[in-house]
Amino acid sequence: MSAPRLRATPLPGIGVQYDLVTREQRHLSVVAHRDGGRTVNLYRADDPDSCAQSLRLTAPEAASLIDALSPSHHSSSLLSTTPLGLVAERIEVAGGSRWNGRVLGETRMRTETGASVVAVLRRAEAIPSPTPDFRLAGGDVIIVIGTREGVDAAASILGRE
Repeated sequence: MSAPRLRATPLPGIGVQYDLVTREQRHLSVVAHRDGGRTVNLYRADDPDSCAQSLRLTAPEAASLIDALSPSHHSSSLLSTTPLGLVAERIEVAGGSRWNGRVLGETRMRTETGASVVAVLRRAEAIPSPTPDFRLAGGDVIIVIGTREGVDAAASILGRE
């Protein structure tokens, strides 16, 4: 089973909305407000576009909820997070990806997202600080660092078909 993917949508002047559809096909979203607060929305099962419940959390309440949901602050792809809001994450290049065999610079990942590729893991080898002319291969695991939004955008670029 593949890991669920959050879809991030910028909300100008408000923050970013993250949407997730659960294994049970339930739609929920979290709006990360610019002031640090969060709004958690749960949508109706019979109409996934209609919000059934909405809960506004302050920044400290949101931090407590994060601790309760993920005490280690660790997922299979998340490598680290900092108090400055930067995250490091693993993003795999699929064998059928349009980037398989193309050079890293063609992705325009840094330019479009602000996120940086700090290493590529290929089989048992680590390639630190790959240059723009580094040729990607299916199965490569790209280590990306940036803001949560930037890393999500980088994952979107690598997943584009």
